[in-house]
Amino acid sequence: MSRALLIVDVQNDFTEGGALGVDGGAAVAERITRWLAEHRGEYALVAASRDWHDGEGDNGGHFATSAAPDFTVTWPVHCVAGTTGADYHPALDTSGIDVHVKKGQGRPAYSAFEGTTDDGRSLAEVLHERGVTDLDVVGIATDYCVRASALDALESGERVRVLTDLVAGVAPATSEAALEEFRAVGVETV
Repeated sequence: MSRALLIVDVQNDFTEGGALGVDGGAAVAERITRWLAEHRGEYALVAASRDWHDGEGDNGGHFATSAAPDFTVTWPVHCVAGTTGADYHPALDTSGIDVHVKKGQGRPAYSAFEGTTDDGRSLAEVLHERGVTDLDVVGIATDYCVRASALDALESGERVRVLTDLVAGVAPATSEAALEEFRAVGVETV
C-alpha cells in the first residue's frame, strides 16, 4: 500500500476575502499545514491542485463576463493565473508538496484529475507512476472541487478517504450532500 495526499485548491480566492471566499478556508489551510507537519512521513507523495484560469475571455463559459454569475455553471472571475488570488493561501506550507497540478486553463475544471503538472502529466499518471493505491483528499470546497476530485480518484482506481476536519465547503447543505455521496459510493470520510 502506498498512500498519497491531495490538497485541493487552497488558494487565496477560495478563502475569506477572495473572489469566491469560503468560510473556514483560512482555518483549513492552517489545519492542513499542521497535519502535514505531523503526518508527512505517512505519504509517499503530496500533490496540490490549483485553479489556474486564463486572464482573457470567459474560460470556456466558466466566467460570467456578460451577465451576473449563476454560481452553478458560471462564476465571478477568480484564480487567474499569475495573480495573488491564484496563489496558495499563505497559511498553507507548500514546502512538502511534491507535485503541483494546474486546472481550468481555458475551460471549466473542478477535479484535480482534469489538470496537468508543469511537465504536462495528469494527476492519475503521477499517482500510477508512484504506485499510489490510497489517496487522502483535503482542501476547498467540499461540495465542488474536493467532491469532483475524490470521485475522480475513486474512478481512477484509488481507495479514497476525505479527511473531514481538513475541508471547507461553500454551503452546509451541499457539503453534507457531498459527504453522503462519498459514503454511498465507497469514499471513506474520516
